[in-house]
Amino acid sequence: QASQEELKAAYRRLCMLYHPDKHRDPELKTQAERLFNLVHQAYEVLSDPQTRAIYDIYGRRGLEMEGWEVVERKRTPAEIREEFERLQREREERRLQQRTNPKGTISVGIDATDLFDRYDEEYEDVPGSSFPQIEINKMHISQSIEAPLTATDTAILSGNLSTQNGNGGGSINLALRRVTSAKGWGELEFGAGDLQGPLFGLKIFRNLTPRCFITTNCALQFSSRGVRPGLTTVLARNLDKNTMGYLQWRWGIQSAMNTSIVRDTKTSHFTVALQLGIPHSFMMVSYQHKFQDEDQTRVKGSLKAGFFGTIVEYGAERKISRHSILGATVSVGVPQGVSLKIKLNRASQTYFFPVHLTDQLLPSAVFYATVGPLVIYFAMHRLIIKPYLRAQKERELEKQRENTASDILQKKQEAEAAVRLMQESVRRIIEAEEARMGLIVVNAWYGKFVNDNSRKNEKVKVIDVTVPLQCLVKDSKLILTEASKAGLPGFYDPCVGEEKSLKVLYQFRGVLHQVMSADNEALRIPKQ
Repeated sequence: QASQEELKAAYRRLCMLYHPDKHRDPELKTQAERLFNLVHQAYEVLSDPQTRAIYDIYGRRGLEMEGWEVVERKRTPAEIREEFERLQREREERRLQQRTNPKGTISVGIDATDLFDRYDEEYEDVPGSSFPQIEINKMHISQSIEAPLTATDTAILSGNLSTQNGNGGGSINLALRRVTSAKGWGELEFGAGDLQGPLFGLKIFRNLTPRCFITTNCALQFSSRGVRPGLTTVLARNLDKNTMGYLQWRWGIQSAMNTSIVRDTKTSHFTVALQLGIPHSFMMVSYQHKFQDEDQTRVKGSLKAGFFGTIVEYGAERKISRHSILGATVSVGVPQGVSLKIKLNRASQTYFFPVHLTDQLLPSAVFYATVGPLVIYFAMHRLIIKPYLRAQKERELEKQRENTASDILQKKQEAEAAVRLMQESVRRIIEAEEARMGLIVVNAWYGKFVNDNSRKNEKVKVIDVTVPLQCLVKDSKLILTEASKAGLPGFYDPCVGEEKSLKVLYQFRGVLHQVMSADNEALRIPKQ
């Protein structure tokens, strides 16, 4: 975002600093010539609006293409950006056509009621009854893939298999979706299964206004009992920036009317819903709090009451790796009993394990369902997950260091040469600042600092940047913009891939001050 005037001022200052004629020592003269040429090349690129636009978009790769094949020279910077965006859209479309977007769910139901309910029954005379029996009583597997046919048409193939207590079945569905306009799309669905007959469905989505949309889904299910039609309509509206209101009407099998309000903010998610229907009518309230930490921890609770009884649920979920989220929920209800639901999301795959503990409201079952997962999680996190993530991060950093070793070495040599060339200019700047009781950089370090006791085993990796920072002082002020400080003259990256900071000890009006700044944080000293 620098203006041409700012570029010219920086260019003049660096030319004065690195001009070969200002250095008599042969070695310093050679280093000055190399840095002077780099500064001149940079200014040639950035002072021309066309080459600057190409560099902003493509980097050095765009400048090195022979014959300016990237773009015609007569184009303006705005046209160059439009061309780049068009090429990017085409690349995204090609990538979309190659992507199938697979989604899958595996659910394994576990019956563990023998752990808590067995003492209510007479097991004493039954052989082998000393150990509780834990069984898998149901399973469900579903999978879907998408195949873009054109820019507006997509085919979706999905299937599922279910089994419960030895009985089961499956179905397969094919849906064809077409985006008709920017306001809506339509979808035709065909399905068949071994337990139910053919299915034909039509789904339509339409934006009525910028804040309101409607979805309608009608289906015909053929079976041995005849044709069973069904119709579901959902009307939704943005009540404010973070709140949505929904009205749903379902006719056919399990007819019902439902209204709900959902408020989703950066720190919370709140839902209230009311349903009147056959056979279930209920009211539900749920709240989820989102912690602003790197693990994306969430704590949730809900209350659901209706003709079927009352259910209270509470739980939490947390990110355990880059693509995995682990969650656990305890469900306590009448007459449902106590259940523990464990869910693992891995990219687009979901693994769900509902464990039914007891049919009764037993405090012991609630206690173990709550405490057990917490103890297991923290033990696994400390003994397995944390060491694995630490080792993975170290491997990635090591690989990044290997890939950039030669480039960093060159940057280090350039930075050291720049510091040597700055010595005379810095001496004059310090003399001028001392005369006016201005800004003098006493000490400055850049790199990785370890201030947290939990990280005391980590190695500090910093470089001395006192001279380069003093060289940037002008009129008793030091101003750094929001960019990585590794690119400043006399700087280089001492710890590739790791978090870096700048620590400055400076004197202003005869008083010592200290300031700490993050790598990409803007800095202006002296502070007001």
